[in-house]
Amino acid sequence: MESVAHYSATPRSLFFSFSSFAAAKLSARSSLSSLAFFSRRPTMSKRGVIFAAAASQTQAPNDKENKLWGGRFEESVTDAVERFTESISFDKALYKHDIMGSRAHASMLAQQGLMSVSDRDSILKGLDEIERLIDKGEFVWRTDREDVHMNIEAALIDMIGEPAKKLHTARSRNDQVLTDFRLWCRDAIDSVVERIRHLQVALVKLALKNEGLIVPGYTHLQRAQPVLLQHLLLAFVEQLERDADRLADCRVRLNFSPLGACALAGTGLPIDRFMTSHALGFTAPMRNSIDAVSDRDFVLEFLSANSITAIHLSRLGEEWVLWASEEFGFITPSDSVSTGSSIMPQKKNPDPMELVRGKSARVVGDLVTLLMLCKGLPLAYNRDLQEDKEPVFDSVKTILGMLEVSAEFAQNITFNRDRIKKALPAGHLDATTLADYLGVPFRTSHDIVGRSVALCVSKNCQLRDLTLDELKSINPVFDKDVYDYLGVENAVEKFCSYGSTGSSCVAEQLNYWTTQLKIS
Repeated sequence: MESVAHYSATPRSLFFSFSSFAAAKLSARSSLSSLAFFSRRPTMSKRGVIFAAAASQTQAPNDKENKLWGGRFEESVTDAVERFTESISFDKALYKHDIMGSRAHASMLAQQGLMSVSDRDSILKGLDEIERLIDKGEFVWRTDREDVHMNIEAALIDMIGEPAKKLHTARSRNDQVLTDFRLWCRDAIDSVVERIRHLQVALVKLALKNEGLIVPGYTHLQRAQPVLLQHLLLAFVEQLERDADRLADCRVRLNFSPLGACALAGTGLPIDRFMTSHALGFTAPMRNSIDAVSDRDFVLEFLSANSITAIHLSRLGEEWVLWASEEFGFITPSDSVSTGSSIMPQKKNPDPMELVRGKSARVVGDLVTLLMLCKGLPLAYNRDLQEDKEPVFDSVKTILGMLEVSAEFAQNITFNRDRIKKALPAGHLDATTLADYLGVPFRTSHDIVGRSVALCVSKNCQLRDLTLDELKSINPVFDKDVYDYLGVENAVEKFCSYGSTGSSCVAEQLNYWTTQLKIS
């Protein structure tokens, strides 16, 4: 497993550093600028997220401190229980979003008279310092503090004292973690969509470079009809567009705030959930507090969308792996996107796309893990749900990598025109076009062309090699203009239905995508 996976090309880029199963870092753009107190949040000097939480060390202290929830307990948990139940090793990825939520919550408490302005200011200043320490890799994450929320809150208490103890007023870790997680997923979706756009652009540019190139189209992995390569590449662009649409729809549904739902029943204190929802850029608070703390639909939907994207990428990967083989020889990847063999010096392998094909299983597996995690859980919150984060972090990390390397591959392959041209005659790709030409009931024309193909097979020739007399011996419907329909070039030019592989139709599709993706 990679020790660090680095992604940096998008406005809401994700940077990941995984040490055990998966832990992720990404930045959150503040949507809180409308409130003055958010000016305390330091701005980042460049795109992307800081590695601080991953770089900071996680330690098991020699002396355990009392838990913030430990009032009714007379014994501390055993070391085995502590190791088994901690989540700080991976949920520290949420630190920026946790601090965002705490800023909004503290300001709301002060606005509602549940905290003094001076206490709010002390809290905000302390949170700024904690974020600075994490960003610089100087914050020590403690396993006895269990998770990102307790680590930050306990550090805040150590730093500013009594005012920090008021921060958890009218808030539970149940609604807190879901607030963090929704914010993280919202930014992650934006990053995945940006990567999808990048791949779409790479595919459209590849299509523009290969105008007029005809390739065999396949069904059942058998030669079927001739198609323009541009048409084939744009099919993947269409798939990716649906992937982006699914993610956008998911983002709309997840963008509701659980903050203030508390443990499950809400609170008797006069909080303003609409204020915190607005400050964090959510559409509105979630209507039902029980649903707010138990819902994981948004991550199931997110991972489902990622899984469909991964399946699409696996199909692209399979296409290019096949086409790079000696048996096809349709493409040649550059050395910059190929690998070799440790024993066979002649080998040049399209490994990136093989791994794209393989890693799709991992993304789908993350979805299945989460589906099984949620199956049969009673309302409302259950500790099982702590296990929802690692599959999500892993899914996002993996799909971003798949999208990135697919775009790299698209930018570094050459289509072998001579090899493709030599391969085109095999398979009688113009047979269906010939059937359209005959102008008789289709089942009749199907039979006539089938017998024509059988004659070609017996003569080891192509349809256009048959003489007019040979064609008329099969059926007198043939005339000399039949040769305008034979051969792959003629066949492609005869396509005219909307969305088809005809030159003018594909030109319209290309024009649409160059406009949509702002490609000059």
